[in-house]
Amino acid sequence: MNKKKIIIGARRSKLAVKYAELAIRKIKKFYNGKIELKKIVTKGDKILNCRTSDIGGKGEFVKNIEKELITKKIDIAVHSLKDIPYKETPGLIIKTFLKRNSPREVLISKNNLSFEKLKKNSIIGTSSFRREYQLKMMRPDLKFKLIRGNIDSRIKKIYEKKYDAIVLAKAGLNTLKMTSLITQEFDCNKIIPAAGQGIISLQSRKNDNKINKLLGKINHKNTAIRAKTERKVLKILKGDCSTAVGIYSYIKKKKLFLISELFSVDGKFRYFYEHSDKVGKSLEIGSIVGNYLKKTSKGKYKN
Repeated sequence: MNKKKIIIGARRSKLAVKYAELAIRKIKKFYNGKIELKKIVTKGDKILNCRTSDIGGKGEFVKNIEKELITKKIDIAVHSLKDIPYKETPGLIIKTFLKRNSPREVLISKNNLSFEKLKKNSIIGTSSFRREYQLKMMRPDLKFKLIRGNIDSRIKKIYEKKYDAIVLAKAGLNTLKMTSLITQEFDCNKIIPAAGQGIISLQSRKNDNKINKLLGKINHKNTAIRAKTERKVLKILKGDCSTAVGIYSYIKKKKLFLISELFSVDGKFRYFYEHSDKVGKSLEIGSIVGNYLKKTSKGKYKN
């Protein structure tokens, strides 16, 4: 590749920058030119006092970055896959995925109390309807309160006694080397994570052949299969950030296993399905699970 410089765009948060730096290290194995990191402010980073669904959805974390990509101000965009809407942006592609970090959810609590030992009416911080409904099934006696912001600011709110506990994705804590703060990890079969949780995805222009060829060299095959399978369910459901849906897949002995649960808008109804088959049928597996949930829920997961 004879391109003299590549500009990579990412959100300006500490975690997003770490993800971008990881992507840069991978790219440098196959590229000798200069790589520049451009930190981009998104609407999702600016407005922190309401749910993501109230400011336009998770797409607000990627729109500004995609604009920079479309207008050729950057060459590659780095995203957390779970932040990307199911509908692809015309002219852009996401075909490159770095090896999956932990997809698990974790609890950080005041006084290091496990989820089971939290006192009645304890306040749990989360911005996700999915997490709220999943945890309410286990502990209906707890209270759930909106929390937004970066990982540091969320943890600080526990020590300021605004929350008794918060639930976060383990991947972020792994990346920031903050796992010592974790009180408890939830198994993915108990708390099914968001589609693509723990996966870093790289986006490029569809017609940028040089960049796409380079990105193909760092794509992690198994992660890509799992990412596309999980997002297939999301596409069938036309899920957005207010859709309370958990989707998780894993590969074992050349078979792909997919589990998913979907909640109604009010969280009172839960729909669950799991399916497995040969890895080569991954998208078919995603279609089977997605269509089952869509059919059985009869649209109750949408307003």
